[in-house]
Amino acid sequence: MSADARRTASDSIDVTRLLDAYGNGDRDALDQLLPVLYADLQRIARHHLAGEGAGRPFDTTGLVHEAYIRLVGVNATSITSRAHFLSLAARTMRRVLIDGARQRNALKRGGRQDPVTLNSEALGVADRSEDLLALDRALAKLESLDLRQSRVVECKVFAGMTYPEISRALDISVATVKRDWGTARAWLNRELSQ
Repeated sequence: MSADARRTASDSIDVTRLLDAYGNGDRDALDQLLPVLYADLQRIARHHLAGEGAGRPFDTTGLVHEAYIRLVGVNATSITSRAHFLSLAARTMRRVLIDGARQRNALKRGGRQDPVTLNSEALGVADRSEDLLALDRALAKLESLDLRQSRVVECKVFAGMTYPEISRALDISVATVKRDWGTARAWLNRELSQ
């Protein structure tokens, strides 16, 4: 067994042990889990923020840390694996970005701040909050129609997971992941084009 394979197996065991401890109420286990999975969380955050432009509300580190703060309050008894945890982290990051988009839209419409003459359009920075909110509404609708397909989309789009990673995270076959991804992608394209 190569050194990388041994390290991966050891990391997997550590992650499983820490997830079990966290699921059993050991809040310190999450603090120990963060450094082990930090590179994966950074990758997911970069994937979320790709294409956001200079006006994005978070940098990669900020998004990871905000998601971590929210994950502290999650009931971890149902987290079964590293892939499942990363799927949950990706979903949490998505919620952070959606909440930020809602807040920015509220401010645009006369929220509690004085109007400012410069805006993202004047600075040449694209504000994708409307697109993000439309995608969130479509995903919520898809979730009510087919929960598994919505989870596949979250893993693929928001976490940047591969088919095998999604398969492990959701405990379904790779063929089912591919089928769900194709169906969900076609449905979302129709929904978002209306």
